[in-house]
Amino acid sequence: MADDTADAARPPDGPPSGLKPDAIGFVDALVIGLNSTSPAYSLAAVIGPVVALVGVYAPGVMVASFVPMLLIASAFYYLNKVDQDCGTTFSWVTRAMGPWAGWLGGWAITMTGVLVVGSLADVAVSFALLAFGLDGWVDDDVVRQLLTVLLILVMTAVCVIGTDLSAKVQNVLILAQVVCLLAFAVVALYRVYAATGTLDSVDPSISWLDPFGPGGSALTGALLLGVFIYWGWESAVNLTEEVENSAIAPGRAGVWSTVILLVTYVSVGYAVVAYAGTAYLTDNADDEEYIFALLAGEVMGGWDWVVLLAVSTSALASTQTTIIPASRTALSMARRHALPARFGHIAPRFRTPDVSTWWVAAIAIAWYVVVNEISENALYDSLTALSLLIAFYYALTGVTCAVYHRRHLTESVRHFLLIGLGPLTGAGLLVWLLVESVSDMSDPANSYSGVSWFGLGPPLVIGIGIALTGVVLMVVLRLVKPAFWSERPGVADPDLVHGKGREA
Repeated sequence: MADDTADAARPPDGPPSGLKPDAIGFVDALVIGLNSTSPAYSLAAVIGPVVALVGVYAPGVMVASFVPMLLIASAFYYLNKVDQDCGTTFSWVTRAMGPWAGWLGGWAITMTGVLVVGSLADVAVSFALLAFGLDGWVDDDVVRQLLTVLLILVMTAVCVIGTDLSAKVQNVLILAQVVCLLAFAVVALYRVYAATGTLDSVDPSISWLDPFGPGGSALTGALLLGVFIYWGWESAVNLTEEVENSAIAPGRAGVWSTVILLVTYVSVGYAVVAYAGTAYLTDNADDEEYIFALLAGEVMGGWDWVVLLAVSTSALASTQTTIIPASRTALSMARRHALPARFGHIAPRFRTPDVSTWWVAAIAIAWYVVVNEISENALYDSLTALSLLIAFYYALTGVTCAVYHRRHLTESVRHFLLIGLGPLTGAGLLVWLLVESVSDMSDPANSYSGVSWFGLGPPLVIGIGIALTGVVLMVVLRLVKPAFWSERPGVADPDLVHGKGREA
């Protein structure tokens, strides 16, 4: 039952949807999930602002932010187990709650890629130039933006050429990134204990893991930033139709991605806070991801290029992997007739969704160039709007898991906790953060630029604009292509829930 609609939209001969089956394995999927979060870039971008809000309790906030991510990862695992569709949230929500909610979930995933790809590529270019001593090129907007656009085109081509090639590139990038980050953390902690640091170091304490240390609105703001650094791990699940053991491996890769990220973030978070101290990080919080550029010279001396390279490879890897969820979601929507059919085209030679991939890249480039013309602050404000879309589709997925499996929640304690209560709790936490985000973004003073758009903060205006655009487009498509909108919600097949109905 779970496959009727999808199978009807797929070619009767050959593999499902024409994507290349068994192109990558579990480890490759895990690496792609990790790289999609851009660990070094994400941590660099939020560590200063988080410390400014909660002080030494920043590592605790990273632990607290991990909780809803793990619970939603459980939802992705159990939903993928019964429906291996590269559209993930779009497909699952459509099955559980109908086409309207499903379409909006797919729209949110696609637009997160559009908003962030340009910024990631910009950071990758900037830090690579800094690592090679080309600081003047970083300050030249024309040169930097031209290189950024070129990088997006190159990484998009890698995505189109093949998932297996993408995985090989990602394996190299994650290795370089992790080695650089660990080297930075080890040297920083060594210098703290050896009392050879150049800043006001603080001895690490286990009490830093207390996420409720500061309390109040500061904790809420820090948790919102914490959710951002974990976002992206589900790219592994978007590749479900191209991964070996598709019913289990992609979901498992998503879960393990969040766990590995937790260890990485807490370790490096401890090192940064201990070495730099809260005053330094707070004073430089406005530098966002460039805090690592500042600390690189302090900690590593002449080896500062190691840290700069870590951030560059992190953003470079994420530039590529962030395209995956958006392009695969567009493919899934097209073959279900929720988008024009051309978005479902598969390259015969490479067996990848070439049209949707290039469209995502083209729109991302246009967004990056146009927003940069407005101002650099507008680009950062558009990234802040990401938290609204992320919280929305993650929460929607958590609710969907419980709804789709509702007839099986009382079959065992395991099902009740991991398929029902856990995902619903994660969704509830994210809805709370979503509401807090809207409240916070409604005040223009809280935006990066500090300006007012229509009496609201620019990030909220961007978020509302994207939502309204999605609703209008959805209504138009409903009138033009009504086939998709006739789908009706269902429940999970018991054989699939218990792993009996499909090859694992």
